Amino acid sequence: MVKSQIVALGGSLLKTREGHDLDRWFSELVDLCKSIQESNGKLGFVIGGGTPARYGINLAKSSISDSKRLDLIGIAATKLNATTIQQVLIANGLNVSEIIPNTTIEAKQLLSNHNFVCMGGTTPGHTTDAVATRMAVDCEAQRCVIATDVPYVYDKDPHKFADAIALKSLNLAQLAKICRVGEEFKPGQSAVIDPIAVSVAIEHSIEISVLDGKNIRILSEALSGKSFEGSKISIN
Repeated sequence: MVKSQIVALGGSLLKTREGHDLDRWFSELVDLCKSIQESNGKLGFVIGGGTPARYGINLAKSSISDSKRLDLIGIAATKLNATTIQQVLIANGLNVSEIIPNTTIEAKQLLSNHNFVCMGGTTPGHTTDAVATRMAVDCEAQRCVIATDVPYVYDKDPHKFADAIALKSLNLAQLAKICRVGEEFKPGQSAVIDPIAVSVAIEHSIEISVLDGKNIRILSEALSGKSFEGSKISIN
Protein backbone atom coordinates (compact mmCIF):
# COMPACT_ATOMS: atom_id res chain seq x y z
CA MET A 1 0.00 0.00 0.00
CA VAL A 2 1.34 3.42 -0.99
CA LYS A 3 1.73 5.74 1.99
CA SER A 4 -0.14 9.00 1.69
CA GLN A 5 1.37 12.38 2.53
CA ILE A 6 -0.64 15.32 3.81
CA VAL A 7 -0.06 19.01 3.14
CA ALA A 8 -1.91 21.94 4.67
CA LEU A 9 -1.70 24.86 2.24
CA GLY A 10 -2.34 28.22 3.88
CA GLY A 11 -5.04 30.25 2.16
CA SER A 12 -2.60 33.17 2.15
CA LEU A 13 -0.63 31.37 -0.59
CA LEU A 14 -3.49 31.90 -3.04
CA LYS A 15 -2.89 35.62 -3.20
CA THR A 16 -0.63 37.62 -5.47
CA ARG A 17 1.73 39.93 -3.60
CA GLU A 18 5.22 41.31 -3.87
CA GLY A 19 7.65 38.43 -4.17
CA HIS A 20 4.92 35.85 -4.83
CA ASP A 21 4.17 35.22 -8.50
CA LEU A 22 0.96 33.21 -8.29
CA ASP A 23 1.05 32.01 -11.93
CA ARG A 24 4.57 30.66 -11.45
CA TRP A 25 3.57 29.13 -8.11
CA PHE A 26 0.69 27.22 -9.70
CA SER A 27 2.98 26.03 -12.51
CA GLU A 28 5.59 24.75 -10.05
CA LEU A 29 2.92 23.10 -7.91
CA VAL A 30 1.63 21.27 -10.97
CA ASP A 31 5.16 20.12 -11.84
CA LEU A 32 5.64 18.82 -8.29
CA CYS A 33 2.36 16.92 -8.43
CA LYS A 34 3.27 15.41 -11.80
CA SER A 35 6.50 14.11 -10.27
CA ILE A 36 4.58 12.65 -7.32
CA GLN A 37 2.07 10.97 -9.63
CA GLU A 38 4.83 9.51 -11.79
CA SER A 39 6.21 7.77 -8.70
CA ASN A 40 2.68 6.60 -7.77
CA GLY A 41 2.63 8.86 -4.74
CA LYS A 42 -0.53 10.01 -2.98
CA LEU A 43 -1.02 13.48 -1.59
CA GLY A 44 -3.87 15.00 0.35
CA PHE A 45 -4.18 18.79 0.25
CA VAL A 46 -6.09 20.73 2.90
CA ILE A 47 -6.44 24.35 1.85
CA GLY A 48 -7.07 27.27 4.18
CA GLY A 49 -9.54 30.10 3.74
CA GLY A 50 -7.14 33.03 3.68
CA THR A 51 -8.44 36.43 2.61
CA PRO A 52 -11.87 35.22 1.39
CA ALA A 53 -12.55 33.66 4.80
CA ARG A 54 -11.55 36.76 6.73
CA TYR A 55 -13.50 39.00 4.36
CA GLY A 56 -16.68 36.95 4.72
CA ILE A 57 -16.37 36.71 8.50
CA ASN A 58 -15.71 40.44 8.88
CA LEU A 59 -18.64 41.20 6.60
CA ALA A 60 -21.05 39.20 8.74
CA LYS A 61 -19.76 39.47 12.29
CA SER A 62 -21.67 42.68 13.06
CA SER A 63 -24.88 40.74 12.41
CA ILE A 64 -23.85 37.29 13.67
CA SER A 65 -22.73 36.63 17.23
CA ASP A 66 -22.64 32.83 16.99
CA SER A 67 -19.02 31.83 16.38
CA LYS A 68 -20.12 28.53 14.83
CA ARG A 69 -22.04 30.39 12.12
CA LEU A 70 -19.02 32.58 11.45
CA ASP A 71 -16.91 29.44 11.17
CA LEU A 72 -19.28 28.09 8.52
CA ILE A 73 -18.50 31.17 6.41
CA GLY A 74 -14.79 30.44 6.80
CA ILE A 75 -15.31 26.78 5.89
CA ALA A 76 -17.12 27.81 2.69
CA ALA A 77 -14.08 29.93 1.77
CA THR A 78 -11.72 26.99 2.31
CA LYS A 79 -13.81 24.88 -0.06
CA LEU A 80 -13.65 27.62 -2.68
CA ASN A 81 -9.85 27.63 -2.41
CA ALA A 82 -9.76 23.82 -2.44
CA THR A 83 -11.81 23.81 -5.63
CA THR A 84 -9.34 26.23 -7.21
CA ILE A 85 -6.38 23.94 -6.49
CA GLN A 86 -8.41 20.89 -7.52
CA GLN A 87 -9.41 22.34 -10.88
CA VAL A 88 -5.89 23.57 -11.69
CA LEU A 89 -4.53 20.06 -11.10
CA ILE A 90 -7.33 18.37 -13.06
CA ALA A 91 -6.83 20.78 -15.97
CA ASN A 92 -3.20 19.64 -16.13
CA GLY A 93 -4.07 15.96 -16.47
CA LEU A 94 -3.48 14.86 -12.89
CA ASN A 95 -5.42 12.09 -11.20
CA VAL A 96 -7.39 14.24 -8.76
CA SER A 97 -10.67 13.39 -7.06
CA GLU A 98 -13.47 15.51 -8.50
CA ILE A 99 -15.16 15.37 -5.10
CA ILE A 100 -14.26 17.86 -2.37
CA PRO A 101 -14.65 15.64 0.70
CA ASN A 102 -16.49 16.83 3.79
CA THR A 103 -14.63 14.56 6.20
CA THR A 104 -11.12 13.19 6.52
CA ILE A 105 -12.49 9.65 6.41
CA GLU A 106 -14.05 10.44 3.03
CA ALA A 107 -10.74 11.94 1.94
CA LYS A 108 -8.95 8.72 2.89
CA GLN A 109 -11.40 6.69 0.80
CA LEU A 110 -10.96 8.99 -2.20
CA LEU A 111 -7.16 8.75 -1.96
CA SER A 112 -7.44 4.99 -2.42
CA ASN A 113 -8.51 5.63 -6.03
CA HIS A 114 -6.72 8.90 -6.79
CA ASN A 115 -3.25 10.34 -6.45
CA PHE A 116 -4.58 13.63 -5.10
CA VAL A 117 -7.47 14.84 -3.01
CA CYS A 118 -8.18 18.50 -2.23
CA MET A 119 -10.36 19.54 0.67
CA GLY A 120 -11.06 22.47 2.96
CA GLY A 121 -12.49 22.81 6.43
CA THR A 122 -14.97 20.41 7.99
CA THR A 123 -16.22 21.38 11.43
CA PRO A 124 -16.77 24.74 13.19
CA GLY A 125 -14.05 25.35 15.74
CA HIS A 126 -11.39 23.46 13.77
CA THR A 127 -8.96 25.17 11.40
CA THR A 128 -7.64 23.49 8.27
CA ASP A 129 -4.42 22.74 10.20
CA ALA A 130 -6.50 20.58 12.52
CA VAL A 131 -8.18 18.94 9.53
CA ALA A 132 -4.77 18.21 8.01
CA THR A 133 -3.40 16.55 11.14
CA ARG A 134 -6.59 14.52 11.49
CA MET A 135 -6.29 13.48 7.84
CA ALA A 136 -2.70 12.43 8.53
CA VAL A 137 -3.99 10.21 11.35
CA ASP A 138 -6.74 8.66 9.21
CA CYS A 139 -4.37 8.07 6.29
CA GLU A 140 -1.66 6.68 8.58
CA ALA A 141 0.81 9.34 7.48
CA GLN A 142 3.81 9.79 9.77
CA ARG A 143 3.89 13.55 9.40
CA CYS A 144 1.91 16.56 8.27
CA VAL A 145 3.50 19.37 6.25
CA ILE A 146 2.14 22.83 6.95
CA ALA A 147 3.01 25.20 4.11
CA THR A 148 2.19 28.80 4.88
CA ASP A 149 3.55 32.31 4.31
CA VAL A 150 5.69 32.07 7.45
CA PRO A 151 8.95 30.13 6.89
CA TYR A 152 9.41 28.84 10.45
CA VAL A 153 7.81 28.41 13.81
CA TYR A 154 8.90 31.35 15.94
CA ASP A 155 9.07 31.75 19.70
CA LYS A 156 6.55 34.61 19.29
CA ASP A 157 4.60 36.30 16.51
CA PRO A 158 7.17 37.66 14.00
CA HIS A 159 4.57 40.08 12.61
CA LYS A 160 4.37 41.79 16.00
CA PHE A 161 7.85 41.30 17.46
CA ALA A 162 11.01 42.20 15.55
CA ASP A 163 13.12 40.09 17.91
CA ALA A 164 11.14 36.87 17.28
CA ILE A 165 13.49 33.89 17.00
CA ALA A 166 13.05 31.25 14.30
CA LEU A 167 13.03 27.70 15.67
CA LYS A 168 14.35 25.20 13.14
CA SER A 169 14.06 22.20 15.42
CA LEU A 170 11.71 21.60 18.35
CA ASN A 171 9.37 18.96 19.72
CA LEU A 172 5.59 18.81 20.04
CA ALA A 173 5.64 19.71 23.74
CA GLN A 174 7.58 22.89 23.00
CA LEU A 175 5.23 23.67 20.13
CA ALA A 176 2.23 23.23 22.43
CA LYS A 177 3.54 25.99 24.71
CA ILE A 178 4.13 28.37 21.80
CA CYS A 179 0.70 27.70 20.30
CA ARG A 180 -1.05 28.00 23.68
CA VAL A 181 -2.76 24.64 23.53
CA GLY A 182 -5.92 24.72 25.61
CA GLU A 183 -6.91 28.30 24.77
CA GLU A 184 -9.89 29.25 22.59
CA PHE A 185 -9.25 29.80 18.87
CA LYS A 186 -11.54 32.50 17.45
CA PRO A 187 -13.18 32.51 13.95
CA GLY A 188 -10.88 34.09 11.37
CA GLN A 189 -7.91 34.03 13.75
CA SER A 190 -4.60 33.00 12.21
CA ALA A 191 -1.54 31.36 13.72
CA VAL A 192 1.39 29.33 12.46
CA ILE A 193 -0.30 26.17 13.76
CA ASP A 194 -3.62 26.07 15.56
CA PRO A 195 -3.76 24.48 19.04
CA ILE A 196 -6.21 21.72 18.09
CA ALA A 197 -3.85 20.56 15.35
CA VAL A 198 -0.99 20.40 17.85
CA SER A 199 -3.16 18.41 20.29
CA VAL A 200 -4.05 15.89 17.56
CA ALA A 201 -0.36 15.57 16.61
CA ILE A 202 0.61 14.94 20.24
CA GLU A 203 -2.15 12.37 20.79
CA HIS A 204 -1.31 10.40 17.64
CA SER A 205 2.47 10.98 17.40
CA ILE A 206 2.39 12.92 14.12
CA GLU A 207 5.52 14.83 13.17
CA ILE A 208 4.94 18.32 11.77
CA SER A 209 6.97 20.28 9.26
CA VAL A 210 6.43 24.03 8.86
CA LEU A 211 7.82 25.80 5.83
CA ASP A 212 7.42 28.69 3.42
CA GLY A 213 4.77 27.45 0.99
CA LYS A 214 5.56 30.21 -1.50
CA ASN A 215 8.70 28.22 -2.40
CA ILE A 216 7.61 24.95 -4.03
CA ARG A 217 11.21 23.69 -4.02
CA ILE A 218 11.22 23.68 -0.22
CA LEU A 219 7.89 21.84 -0.17
CA SER A 220 9.30 19.27 -2.59
CA GLU A 221 12.36 18.73 -0.40
CA ALA A 222 10.19 18.18 2.69
CA LEU A 223 7.93 15.71 0.90
CA SER A 224 10.99 13.84 -0.41
CA GLY A 225 12.36 13.43 3.10
CA LYS A 226 15.34 15.65 2.34
CA SER A 227 16.75 18.39 4.52
CA PHE A 228 14.64 21.53 4.03
CA GLU A 229 14.59 25.15 5.12
CA GLY A 230 11.90 25.43 7.77
CA SER A 231 10.92 24.03 11.16
CA LYS A 232 10.89 20.33 11.91
CA ILE A 233 8.77 19.39 14.91
CA SER A 234 9.62 15.96 16.27
CA ILE A 235 7.47 13.76 18.50
CA ASN A 236 9.90 13.89 21.46
